[in-house]
Amino acid sequence: HYKLTADNVSAPIILYNVPSRTGVNILPETYAELCQHERIVAAKEATGNISQIGKTAALCGDNLTIYSGNDDEIVPILSLGGKGVISVMAHVIPRETHDIVAKYLAGDVKGAAKLQLEYMDLAGAMFCDVNPIPVKEAMKIFGMDMGECRLPLLEMEDSKKAFLRSVMAKHGLARASR
Repeated sequence: HYKLTADNVSAPIILYNVPSRTGVNILPETYAELCQHERIVAAKEATGNISQIGKTAALCGDNLTIYSGNDDEIVPILSLGGKGVISVMAHVIPRETHDIVAKYLAGDVKGAAKLQLEYMDLAGAMFCDVNPIPVKEAMKIFGMDMGECRLPLLEMEDSKKAFLRSVMAKHGLARASR
């Protein structure tokens, strides 16, 4: 599938490995074969399996750029040679998410880790429901009218809304009321 797609497009391709949504996991050995294709250039890794990501990095080397697909694993993936993050949390804290990566790449590993740890709860809160439901709710908490989610996605339950609001408030991100 990936090779057929790559053969029929002119743009570079980033593979997205998110077995929790697709039911299929791209294994390191598969990446090693796929990254030989000139248009398959990167992967957004959201397996949550750091050992597997490390094996992928070892097998693919410079032939595959790896991005974190999980906001709670930015620093660990950077430590394995990852180049950045394709983030959900960045919708809510873009500067801070950028700074985690920028600090790490500039050699400030302690500073990057400190920021990563500071926002672990927010990273988790952004996945307290099916994405993009929490992102839309966060935008509402910011006071932006984002409209309702389209089916089959539904509005977030009140308990989850309260949880998200409390985490955002802890970080000074929530308005007092909507």
